[in-house]
Amino acid sequence: MSTYEQLQHLSTEQFRRACGVKLQTFNRLVEVLAEAKAKQKPGRPSIVSLENQLLLTLEYLREYRTYFPIAQSWGIHESTVCRMVQKTENTLIKETDCHLPSMKQLHGSEELSLTVVVMDAIEQAIEKPKKTTSLLLRKKSIIPLKLK
Repeated sequence: MSTYEQLQHLSTEQFRRACGVKLQTFNRLVEVLAEAKAKQKPGRPSIVSLENQLLLTLEYLREYRTYFPIAQSWGIHESTVCRMVQKTENTLIKETDCHLPSMKQLHGSEELSLTVVVMDAIEQAIEKPKKTTSLLLRKKSIIPLKLK
């Protein structure tokens, strides 16, 4: 588990390798979360900072780990991890800047170049061993039953 404070001292390439996103993208996502938090009603403050909540969510999404091992590595309860991940995901989904381009936009852009690969898959017969006359004419030995 690496907290945001530990990752701040890394270079931008090392930060991207550790988190899965560039530092500028990470900072923009934190800004989106901060704006959403400012609009919410005041309540009990979270024990985990916004940066660490985002890191926790990225860890969940990137490493395909369940909530339990993430909770163990961060030292918080499993249900807390679940709530943080869901809240962060929902907040980022609502933000239009965080959306990926649609297929129509991708197909309409000149930046996208598609490569089509065509494969010819023909069925071929399986080579089976030939049946010999000894296998065809083999008789089963019948053991007579003794009746008492």
